[in-house]
Amino acid sequence: MARYTGPVCKLCRREGTKLFLKGTRCLTEKCAVERRAYAPGQHGQSTGRRRKASEYAKQLREKQKVKRIYGLSERQFRNIFDRVLKEPGVTGEALLVALESRLDNLVYRMGFAVSRKQARQLVRHRHIQVNERTVDVPSYRVRPGEEIAVAAGSRELVLVKHALEQFGRGQPVSWIQVDTDKARGRMRERPTRDAIPIAAQEQLIVELYSK
Repeated sequence: MARYTGPVCKLCRREGTKLFLKGTRCLTEKCAVERRAYAPGQHGQSTGRRRKASEYAKQLREKQKVKRIYGLSERQFRNIFDRVLKEPGVTGEALLVALESRLDNLVYRMGFAVSRKQARQLVRHRHIQVNERTVDVPSYRVRPGEEIAVAAGSRELVLVKHALEQFGRGQPVSWIQVDTDKARGRMRERPTRDAIPIAAQEQLIVELYSK
């Protein structure tokens, strides 16, 4: 599957905000979006002089932003949307909950990786277990009560130890419980919209895909 391999700071500049695609490095380094607060490319600096963005443009940019935060392709993102569209409740909230429930996102949230991209690599390389069973599918949908852990033979990996040091001993979000000493954690409950730390207007995505 095709995946973006270029400079991630260009993605942040295109969306006009930090997407934290480098993990903790976005907190310790001065990001390009702060140094050059305009879109990349030869016409980037003229963006601000263009006419007011249309409703479609706003919806598209919001979808692109959320898709890039979670590191998904268009097909993956659309498949998740089509699935939650059939579920009861608010579609926009259900979309974010589904994205947060992915295994690669939980590995990142629990501090076992410094970014979702690195978390996806850990899962693919079979370093992550769910309920003591190795799972190598990043899109695996974690359910409340399931335990996620770094495999015993992988806890000494430099990138895992570095990530846990950066993570510290604080709990990332209220619906996740983490034991950093044992490199394991548990999804305590299904997250609510208020508990998901993503600055997104998910309703715009629903409107875009509903056209």
